[in-house]
Amino acid sequence: MAEQDVFYGMAPEVKTMPYKLFGGNEDCERRMLRFGSEESLGYREEFPIVCLSVRPIIEKFAEDLNHRDFLGAIMNLGIDRSTVGDIFIQGKNAYLFCTDKIAPFIIENLNKVKHTHVRCAVENADVCIPAKEPETIKYTVSSERADAVAAKIYQLSRNRSLLLFREKKVYVNGRINENNSYILKKGDMISVRGYGRFIYYGCEYETKKGKLSVLAGVYK
Repeated sequence: MAEQDVFYGMAPEVKTMPYKLFGGNEDCERRMLRFGSEESLGYREEFPIVCLSVRPIIEKFAEDLNHRDFLGAIMNLGIDRSTVGDIFIQGKNAYLFCTDKIAPFIIENLNKVKHTHVRCAVENADVCIPAKEPETIKYTVSSERADAVAAKIYQLSRNRSLLLFREKKVYVNGRINENNSYILKKGDMISVRGYGRFIYYGCEYETKKGKLSVLAGVYK
């Protein structure tokens, strides 16, 4: 996402050619940048992205593995991080997006995650990874400032929330936002590295004590 932010900040004349960012499905944060379009070039060029499943060979003996476990096992293969996109966990299975060139190598060599023996296979991402729907939750906050809303949603202290902005871990609509006092707008998509992301739906009303009742769609 930091590299995407660099692209968004480039001079407008650099982005005169049509472009698209895509990571395998619409929920991906790690995305590939493609310039050109079928209309401008006269032909269609698909993204060289493959979805792989990583499943335990014997599920009942499989450990409860998390995102870091799967990513660590993949990186231990000695491949470049830029060849691997987002990883989605569903139960004891994982689905990962990667470049089509590295996919055969991962399939052949990724056979163990921690102590769990696994096998990999190419999958249809649209079937295996349904689009995530955010859970709409109501919060009471002191203001619509980004640090106040993020602190409430992720149950953080205001100091911890402020530190995330200073560490450049907060993205608003795909761009790094270091301004913790930024006033969220309806429809803003906020990603907080290490915590998750949410859509800000706006303020419903002000309470008698001057607090704001706001709605957000939180991706679990």
